[in-house]
Amino acid sequence: MGVKVKPAARRNARQFALQAIYSWQLAQGNVADIEAAFLAADKYEEEDEHQKTEPLLREPETDVAYFRNLFSGVALSHQELDSKMRPYLSRPLQDLDDMEHALLRLAMYELMKCDDVPYKVVINEAVELAKRFGAEDSHKFVNGVLDKAYPRLR
Repeated sequence: MGVKVKPAARRNARQFALQAIYSWQLAQGNVADIEAAFLAADKYEEEDEHQKTEPLLREPETDVAYFRNLFSGVALSHQELDSKMRPYLSRPLQDLDDMEHALLRLAMYELMKCDDVPYKVVINEAVELAKRFGAEDSHKFVNGVLDKAYPRLR
């Protein structure tokens, strides 16, 4: 049996992965450089007031391996993810908000590649991230897209 990972550590990994995917989409930078920047950031910001309320990107608070898997997996398969989500979108892909696009890529990746995560968990976590980082009603849009997509992805 593998090591049991706490749900909060996975939730934190998703949050950091979403932020890294968003950064990668905007900057169109090197995936390894963006990952390294995210992993190094906590080493320099430990004492920052902001850090006291936000999770750190390190074990055991965050499942760092899962963060790496999600971020690199989305970056490597973004074209496939986009084509898989396209039939479930109510508007053209290029009209998506950058955060919604990053979030849908993340959730689609989890639905397609992370069989150990129940689809209800993927959808719920995506909706919660949309409420936190997305536009006012983006959580409804994200929920609708994923609800239509998951039966055909698993």
